[in-house]
Amino acid sequence: MLTKNKIKHVQSLKRSKFRKEYNEFVVEGEKIVSELIASDHKVKSVFALDSWIQNNQDLIERNQLKTERISTKELERISFLKMPNKALAVVESPSYNLKECCTFDDLTIVLDTIQDPGNLGAIIRTADWYGIKNIVCSHETVDVYNPKVVQSTMGSILRVKVHYTDLKDFFNNLVPKNLEVYGALLEGNNLYEEKLITNSILVIGNESKGISSNIEQYLTSKLRIPSVKNSKVESLNASVAAAILCAEFRRKDFI
Repeated sequence: MLTKNKIKHVQSLKRSKFRKEYNEFVVEGEKIVSELIASDHKVKSVFALDSWIQNNQDLIERNQLKTERISTKELERISFLKMPNKALAVVESPSYNLKECCTFDDLTIVLDTIQDPGNLGAIIRTADWYGIKNIVCSHETVDVYNPKVVQSTMGSILRVKVHYTDLKDFFNNLVPKNLEVYGALLEGNNLYEEKLITNSILVIGNESKGISSNIEQYLTSKLRIPSVKNSKVESLNASVAAAILCAEFRRKDFI
């Protein structure tokens, strides 16, 4: 049976303040929790329905995981979802070394103030699809451990490393001077006419304001996703644009 303190603790992780204080976040859903246990992430606790525990007994025992069996009503009390899904885990937030992770031998995505949780989650999932291992975010970008971000990644958060840093400092002190830095802009060069370099950086800007002027100065190439003639759409959703761009960067790998 769940204690009041456990319920209070899990519910507190819905807020960024407490996620940072406890260095923890929540993962929900039978599939993603199973993937989580098998990953390198440190699982602090798992709360699950009896059916999930029975189906994952070998995984639980192999990882020597303490799992608390709870009822559907108890799961509803701690879940952040409208429709709770059998299992919930509290996870220690991983710590990544930006300098060690970003070796720039492949495409690195940089996000300049992405604020919608769904957009960030979708971009992480796209990165995972295309084998992109690192995403570097400005401090103003939405928290990657926001429950809506975590859910929208559909498990990709377990495989893609997401870093937060001052982007000016990142470009000035960490990015090699000869590295190609692409940026998605409305007035850039036609994406499909450019010869893209894989070991480079791709910058995606804010949903409404685009790439900020203090980051635009670091771009070496500006890319535009062309629309059909007479299109009345002003711009693409940030996550959709990121997906199109990543697909084009990977095109030669599929031909």
